[in-house]
Amino acid sequence: MTDTFPGAVAFDRSHVLAAILSVSVFAPVVLLFAYAGFSFGYIVSFSFFTMIAGYLWLIPFSMLPYDHRLAYISIIVSGLLFILPSLFITSPARRLPLLSASAFDRLLSLMLLVGATVAAVGALYNFTPVGLSEIYKYRAVLDFPAPLRYALGTTSNALLPFAFAGFLERRSFGRAGIALLILLLLYPVTLTKQTLFAPFWLLYLAVLSTWAPPRLATILSLLLPMLAGILVFFTTQAGLFPLGIGSLYVGTVNSRMIAMPSVALEVYNSFFSGHPLTHFCQINLLKPLMSCPYDEPLSVIMSKAYPFGAFNASLFATEGIASVGPIYAPLSALGCGLIIALANRLSSGLPPRLVLVSSGLIVQALLNVPLSTNLLSNGALLLFVLWYAAPDLIAATGGKQRNKLEPQPAQARTTLSAG
Repeated sequence: MTDTFPGAVAFDRSHVLAAILSVSVFAPVVLLFAYAGFSFGYIVSFSFFTMIAGYLWLIPFSMLPYDHRLAYISIIVSGLLFILPSLFITSPARRLPLLSASAFDRLLSLMLLVGATVAAVGALYNFTPVGLSEIYKYRAVLDFPAPLRYALGTTSNALLPFAFAGFLERRSFGRAGIALLILLLLYPVTLTKQTLFAPFWLLYLAVLSTWAPPRLATILSLLLPMLAGILVFFTTQAGLFPLGIGSLYVGTVNSRMIAMPSVALEVYNSFFSGHPLTHFCQINLLKPLMSCPYDEPLSVIMSKAYPFGAFNASLFATEGIASVGPIYAPLSALGCGLIIALANRLSSGLPPRLVLVSSGLIVQALLNVPLSTNLLSNGALLLFVLWYAAPDLIAATGGKQRNKLEPQPAQARTTLSAG
């Protein structure tokens, strides 16, 4: 931290009890997860539940000036209004005639071709295989054309993860491996940590969802890496684990993946308590149609206001706090929850492993990027459409995976026979 900026939060043992009490008010929401069935909304809601609980823990240690009481009430109500529709609106959407199983299989192969093409075109603009410590230096000068930038986001976050999950259900392990390889090749193109770790994360989700029921797999997908980071931290402190590897793991998983989305709520609350709200003008589609107090992306604005670097944030911080302020943020959260509920309806009846694995990167992006950006730039909208068209994909497996993980609801989709 700089001499003039002490930091967003500062740990003080005297505030631990206040932090525990702060989290305990929101903690009973976890009971909803015991009652709700598995869905895409279940995955997203559990991640956001963890993020909100983390922010509630941080509030007593806050070093930033804003109305902490208002922010506290706002985020709890926002969390509830998001989680309720995301968990419990899961009825299947009315289906139109879909592709045959064989046609969908060809579509999956086409996804590999598209992914390889996007990676190859991206490599013409940048291909810099450097270590993690150097990516920021080279990434700062990247300048992809807008269509390619959108294609890279959609391919890495939605298209290739869906292709991997689809081939996994079809037991086409060779082509599933190719999807992961293409995803890994996007790292020297985009120079993001997510593309480097994405293949390993998807493999982790695939193994976890194969051996654990889907709701448990969802919880463990976050809990196990976090517990591993805690173990690595203490063993590193004791000199029993290599410092470099330990710092990389804890910094990437416990800090960047788990803690920073909570810290983002702290930073956005502070900034927009003293600056004009955006009223959604940060959304690229709306920016030309309305006046906006900011000429730069919010992440750049945050990097200039706070010494944390470019700081993107979730829908609670952007579509909520930044756009409408903490008083109306719960209404924004409700609207976002209804969008996730629509995704539940489009994916209703699909094998849980397919939903969990194919959404593995989108869920991570939702914790760090606005919902609007994920829908339009990161391929979430495309992923929802693919889910809607996906039932025929499962036909060639004879439904073997469908019952392996968890019994499906009575309204589960009818699949066509292969061929």
